[in-house]
Amino acid sequence: MAALTILGLQKCSTCQKALADLQAAGHQITFRDVTETPLNEAEREELLTTFGEKLVNRASLTWRAMTEDERGADPITQLGAKPALMKRPAILAGDAGKDGHWLGWTANVKRALGVPA
Repeated sequence: MAALTILGLQKCSTCQKALADLQAAGHQITFRDVTETPLNEAEREELLTTFGEKLVNRASLTWRAMTEDERGADPITQLGAKPALMKRPAILAGDAGKDGHWLGWTANVKRALGVPA
């Protein structure tokens, strides 16, 4: 199976489920908690290029707690200031631009990675 990198939060139940399901399916996983090891600006830019505006989780408690000024900042700044604002998990296989990238833990993502949906 593929070697995957999961970007998320250690305490996120969706990330925990994705990690367990992918390991059970035989994938080799490198997990990175973006609050413990924050993404640098270049990494945030790359993820934003890969996933677009949906990378910012506007349905999250983090978003709802932000001020209007914070919400008005560009997404790279928002994600740098509040890593938990990132939609998760972000799953990357090899070179994400060439090999594969997925955001969230939906039935389509599970099928794409060989996990029962």
